[in-house]
Amino acid sequence: MKILANDGIDPIGKKLLEDAGIEVDTNNIPQEELAAKLNAYDGITVRSATKVRKDLIDACPNLKIIGRGGVGMDNIDVEYAKSKGVAVENTPASSSLSVAELVFTHLFNGVRFVYDANRKMPVEGNTKFNDLKKTYAKGVELRGKTIGIIGFGRIGKETAKIALGLGMNVLAFDLYDIPATLPLELSGGVKVNVPVKKVDMDELLTKSDFISLHIPFTEKPVLGVEEFEKVKNGVGVVNCSRGGTIDEDALIAALDSGKVSFAGLDVFDNEPKPRTDLLQHPKVSLTPHIGASTNEAQERIGVELANLIIAHLKN
Repeated sequence: MKILANDGIDPIGKKLLEDAGIEVDTNNIPQEELAAKLNAYDGITVRSATKVRKDLIDACPNLKIIGRGGVGMDNIDVEYAKSKGVAVENTPASSSLSVAELVFTHLFNGVRFVYDANRKMPVEGNTKFNDLKKTYAKGVELRGKTIGIIGFGRIGKETAKIALGLGMNVLAFDLYDIPATLPLELSGGVKVNVPVKKVDMDELLTKSDFISLHIPFTEKPVLGVEEFEKVKNGVGVVNCSRGGTIDEDALIAALDSGKVSFAGLDVFDNEPKPRTDLLQHPKVSLTPHIGASTNEAQERIGVELANLIIAHLKN
């Protein structure tokens, strides 16, 4: 058995596969060359960069399994693969905490203007220090504020737990059931159940001080012109889910008008070449799709993915 880990795999996961007698190739094959070269493998693992579409699946009838290191599988034609007898596995739980922590990296960044200060301090810090100090003197605290979470799966719940731990109020919207409370572990191992309020989209938009998206790719943006018209003036928006879930034109217009005070973006419409006006916008905090990119998450993903592949190939 031979697996191509085209977007890499944690060394522990690689060793687990090798100990099970599975050869692992971690050399990246460019997307345009995969159709010609993937026939040498029994399976492929990907993250968000490599696409496994119908044409690639058709070109590689030898494939037995496709593994996705992470949650979203919009880069894989899942149902088509299954219809061809190819198993598709992902690791939805392994990266949830890492993504949720990145959400709050962007939130803290936004409410204290760190994103802008980091741009201006190297240029103006030694000549306009006091002016900059005044500019950034109107930060706010997260405690007591309301965060609206769109999409309440594993990552949405982890985001809510951090928010509740900080003393924030949580509004949650999802097409599926939402628990009335979430278990929260306090210092000393004390566990309490903290309430979560399920709301419709309109209530979330109008009552949230901050909005965080945790949904898979959608054909139509979830936040567009109409939605931005409904939000609170000065709302902060964070997207660590998928590009395309926010209308980027509408977001820029809302940032320019002040309707949205800042945006924290880890994902973009046109990855890996996001639009320049968004990257250079003075009210945007930026990261290059690194939600799951912590050492701990990658180890968990590698181990979980390896065990899934081993179990499938053994059967």
